[in-house]
Amino acid sequence: MKTHGMRHIAGRVTATLREMHEAQRRLTALNMAPDRYIANPDAPPETYAEFLMRTSGPLIHEPPARKRILG
Repeated sequence: MKTHGMRHIAGRVTATLREMHEAQRRLTALNMAPDRYIANPDAPPETYAEFLMRTSGPLIHEPPARKRILG
């Protein structure tokens, strides 16, 4: 019974660390995005070159809802 409790705690710690790692990875990607460093990031790009520059960073894909629910 004692090992079951330890495994449960270790699993929760692991899940927490994974979630923290994913949040840090997403935050880093958002902070490095080119849109963050232009004067008006909500305005559409004026040229095709500007469009390509804005989309050159890593795209962040949300996990499917089923996976988010299961956590």
